[in-house]
Amino acid sequence: MSIKLSDHFSYPKLLKFTASSIVMMIFSSVYGVVDGFFVSNFAGKTPFAAVNLIMPVLMILGTVGFMFGTGGTAIVSKTYGEGKSDKANRYFSLFVYTAFAIGILLAVLGIVFIRPIAMMLKAEGELLENCVLYARIILAALPFFVLQVMFQSFFVAAEKPHLGLAVTVASGLSNMILDALLCTLLPQEYRLAGAAVATAVAQAVGGVVPLVYFMRKNGSILRLCRTSFDGRAILKACTNGSSEFMSNISMSLVGILYNLQLIKYAGEDGISAYGVMMYVSMIFSAIFVGFSIGIAPVIGYHYGAQNHGELKSLLRKSLFLIAVSGVVMVVSAELLAAPLSKIFVGYDATLYEMTVSGFAIFALSFGFMGFGIFTSAFFTALSDGLTSALISFIRTLVFQSAAIIILPMIWELNGVWISVVVAEFMSVLLGITFLTVKRKKYNY
Repeated sequence: MSIKLSDHFSYPKLLKFTASSIVMMIFSSVYGVVDGFFVSNFAGKTPFAAVNLIMPVLMILGTVGFMFGTGGTAIVSKTYGEGKSDKANRYFSLFVYTAFAIGILLAVLGIVFIRPIAMMLKAEGELLENCVLYARIILAALPFFVLQVMFQSFFVAAEKPHLGLAVTVASGLSNMILDALLCTLLPQEYRLAGAAVATAVAQAVGGVVPLVYFMRKNGSILRLCRTSFDGRAILKACTNGSSEFMSNISMSLVGILYNLQLIKYAGEDGISAYGVMMYVSMIFSAIFVGFSIGIAPVIGYHYGAQNHGELKSLLRKSLFLIAVSGVVMVVSAELLAAPLSKIFVGYDATLYEMTVSGFAIFALSFGFMGFGIFTSAFFTALSDGLTSALISFIRTLVFQSAAIIILPMIWELNGVWISVVVAEFMSVLLGITFLTVKRKKYNY
């Protein structure tokens, strides 16, 4: 029996409904992890550093998908909850077409300007050439990556999260298989390009398959149809999703700032060590993001239907699950620090030692990061994009930027690792403040 947005959600039902989104986001994160493993072990240390150096820039260009996905889903779910299914489908179609067009534009601009951007990040010589090569191949698939990210949210709103999971698994397997083939069978000098092609093809699979599904008659509550331009709806989606847009932009900018500090305090090895930590962070944070994506349409529906009792229940259960997950993640990360570091950089003793020692500090952040991710998504689901964006902006750009600038002055390289822990702890206090202030307005 399928779970509906209108259902009452117990803990088991909540976990069952969000499980597909969680696994979906984990598989999406696997792209970077698999690329990192094969590039590091088969292409070399410098290509590995290049991927980590340029990746924040690529993620900035892909954030339009997160913005229209989360912001648009909130509008579509709320409209559907109000009983206006035809209007919800027109909104859905408008957001998909608009995001794809923007993705094409950003891909062209990125391909043209990626070299000077890489030079601004202090890349030079072989590191610079590797950055440009990898980025241009990935950017060719950017419009499809935008669609892939969008549909991760819309599959949930369409009450078909299992289909979204199936598409993401297929995309992830495509990436892994192609990585294994291209990074091991190609000559050494072509392996970085092979890893980039593997990711680009996987992103195309993740974007095109859902597009075809929603263009045809299907068994979900959503379908792509003819629509007209609605500037107000697009602006509302952008405002609604501005928190996710700001969060991803800010995280990427902070990632760039981390890389600049690491070049200063540890050189190329520092970027590689940080890359290993970020791969693990991608997987762990994907669990929180996936849960937030999965529960957002439910929150949006019950808010639109004015079911305040269920809204309170969803918030209470979500906070409890996130707290428990955070504790489990910290323990797991501390235990896995050495073996995971060995998998990625075990071929270099100095780099391995740096990664393990930094990992032990960095892992503490997993106990706090879920709260900031969820509170931002919670207000997005309530169509309060301004509050959500403010939480995301302060959490990432303000707290983390301040920490990464100040703490290394005191503890040098260890200050880089501890900065994210301090920033995520502050985001918990920030989230509590906003939930308390907004409680009466939304009656949760």
